This record gives sequence, C-alpha cells and structure tokens, in this order.
Amino acid sequence: MTRAALLVLADGRFPAGGHAHSGGAEEAVKAGRITGAADLAAFCRGRLHTTGLVAASLAAAATAGADPAELDAAADARTPSPALRLAARKLGRQLMRAARATWPSAELDALARQFPKGAHQPVVLGLTARAAGLRPQDAAYCAVYESVSGPATAVVRLLSLDPFEATAVLARLAPELDLVVDRAVTAGTATPPALPAASAPLLEIGAELHASWPVRLFAS
Repeated sequence: MTRAALLVLADGRFPAGGHAHSGGAEEAVKAGRITGAADLAAFCRGRLHTTGLVAASLAAAATAGADPAELDAAADARTPSPALRLAARKLGRQLMRAARATWPSAELDALARQFPKGAHQPVVLGLTARAAGLRPQDAAYCAVYESVSGPATAVVRLLSLDPFEATAVLARLAPELDLVVDRAVTAGTATPPALPAASAPLLEIGAELHASWPVRLFAS
C-alpha cells in the first residue's frame, strides 16, 4: 500500500477511540498543573519524552515483526498504574476493531484471539501499521503524535483554550517529535528490541486519582 495509509491511521477521525481519552490532561487541569498554553506545552513535552517514547518504541517493534505477546508483556511491565493498563487495553481493543475492518490481516486476527480483552494499544498500532504496509518509522510517528495531540485536544475542551494556541503548541514540538521517533525506531528495530522504560510517575498517580472520580469528561 502507499504511504497515504499513514494519513488514514493518524487521522483523528479514525474510529480508534482516542477522542474519549485525555492522556492525563483532565486530572492535570483539575490539579492546577495545566492552566494555559504554556503549561500544556510542558505537559505534552513530558508525555512525549516518557510515555510517548515507550509507546513509539513498542509500535515500531511490532511493525518490524517482534513477537506481539512479548511486546504486550513489556508494555504491562512499563505501566505500573492499573488504570492506565486498563485504558491501554481498551484503546487497543477499539483500535483492533477499526484496524481489522480497514486492513484485514491474519496477524491482527491472531492477536485479537490471543487478547480478547485487548492488547496494549501501541502493540496493536504497530501491527496495524504493518498490515497497512507502513514502516516502523510511520508507526512511531503515529504513537508520538497521539501522545501529545490527545492532551492538546482535551485541554481545548476542558479550559476552552483557543484551538489556535493548542495547535501552535503541537507545531512547536514538531522537532522534538522527530528526535523521539528516531530514538524509538532505533530501540524498537534492534535485535532484540532494546525497549526504553522512561517513566512518568505523576501521570501514573494522576491516572489512579482520575479513575476514582464519580464524574469525569474523559475515560482517562
């Protein structure tokens, strides 16, 4: 397939369920850590270099042909928060549904049978990219962009932030996205994959707090 498949996979309108998740931004807004565009930029930068890097490495490794079950176990080990593990599997299950309808694949079918409640989203993303004929680098770009675009979109809704300001935050982060993708592809395509374990403890703690709220706008 052509590289144009990357546009389909990265499109925010692709029905993969990401619109229902804030990537930790909702809890950060309530805690007062995000109050405007400058805070959003700092938050997104932190996600990019931690969870974004890990997700991109997992996605690149899956696209390159690494064992998805081993990658799923690696993702579990790098996600201490039960709430985040649950969210990652829900997102993986939703992405799997969209991916199998869009790019039918025996590998996706096998992963769906092995993980009926959902594999971690970055692993499914990597296999989806593989089914679409894309490269590890393409999967990594999808993962890092998701890591920052989700919170940016959520903060527009949560704070009524000017969407132009939110988009400018993403645009200014673009050179760092390139750097993280390069690191992720190098790690994910090594033999065996040398997956990073960059952590973001405040995101993990925030996810557990967020999961306890009786009312919330986003699922995570």
